Amino acid sequence: MTGLSDAVRGRLAGTGGEPTAGRVAAALRAEERLLGDREVLALTDELRAEFVGTGPLEPLLRLPQVTDVLVNGPDEVWVDAGSGLTRTPIRFPDEASLRRLAQRLTAAAGRRLDDASPCADARLPGGIRLHAVLPPISRGTCLSLRLPRRTAFALEEVVPPPAVELLTALMAARAAFLITGGTGTGKTTLLSSLLGLVDPAERLVLVEDSAELNPDHPHVVRLETRPPNVEGAGGVTLHDLVRQALRMRPDRLVVGEVRGPEVRDLLAALNTGHEGGCGTLHANRTADVPARLEALACAAGLSREAVHSQLAAALDVVVHLVRDPGGGRRRIAGVGVFQRTGEGLVEVASAVSFTPAGDLLPEAGASALAARLGDHWAAP
Repeated sequence: MTGLSDAVRGRLAGTGGEPTAGRVAAALRAEERLLGDREVLALTDELRAEFVGTGPLEPLLRLPQVTDVLVNGPDEVWVDAGSGLTRTPIRFPDEASLRRLAQRLTAAAGRRLDDASPCADARLPGGIRLHAVLPPISRGTCLSLRLPRRTAFALEEVVPPPAVELLTALMAARAAFLITGGTGTGKTTLLSSLLGLVDPAERLVLVEDSAELNPDHPHVVRLETRPPNVEGAGGVTLHDLVRQALRMRPDRLVVGEVRGPEVRDLLAALNTGHEGGCGTLHANRTADVPARLEALACAAGLSREAVHSQLAAALDVVVHLVRDPGGGRRRIAGVGVFQRTGEGLVEVASAVSFTPAGDLLPEAGASALAARLGDHWAAP
């Protein structure tokens, strides 16, 4: 199969045309192999997937529940379909074919991947997020593909009933909030579902490093960062986009992932009348969120005192997600509220927690959360 693939590739390169199904089939027949019509059709699909699709990964990307496809070399392909990582029987013919696929996909996204630039992060046409690493940085070519959700989840599909009531009240009260958790805990999925609850008359402006949010809402403006070109020019950062978004009359400003200097502009925006702003943040626990924001904002030039002063006035609530060990089930773990301490700093007090079964347990900050949400929610 490898020799036939190389021969067909050479013929297509010689013609210079696009590798359509017809051209691939013609190149196959030109090899004068003893192939029946059914074999030609099967090989045409397989070869065309290699030339213009995602090769052996194509069937995995078509599965409706798959969110991540991870390739750790030609003999190791894993998928996550919502219940943790599972190894698949998919294999690449050799390291060279996997490297060609990684380079072709990266080139399709307008990025460079070679020995001089062995790592790439890009978004493919159709919204798939790609990360690729070439040897010798890795022992073999590594690919990470994150698939966008085809349709937005209803909130009831993401969290248990007690959390639905609380999070619906959070959106109705126009509280400013962050969704926190580790990688793959479902932060973007939950945020998309919550944005679908926003009044259709409101204008959402989404700022993202890679477009992943897909809210079911009629008025959405999407802004996406752009990496610099090979000369190092033309890049557009989240910091740039947050500032632009504030000039676009957002009713709700949404930062897909807060992870750099844009935190300074986001906090400033939420302190100047932009209610209901939100975003996601990587954090291990709700209690770690102030320290995480402090580190980001101080790196952006704010003093510690200024950071905590802004935090106290800008953000109201933290919604924390976890991924259970073993099966890898994603779930909501708890909700906390930002509060000032006696020293003038800001901490997150746990308001409610959720058991693995989805039961709501009130915590010390429940009354403060109820006060912020007003008539929309009453503490248990």
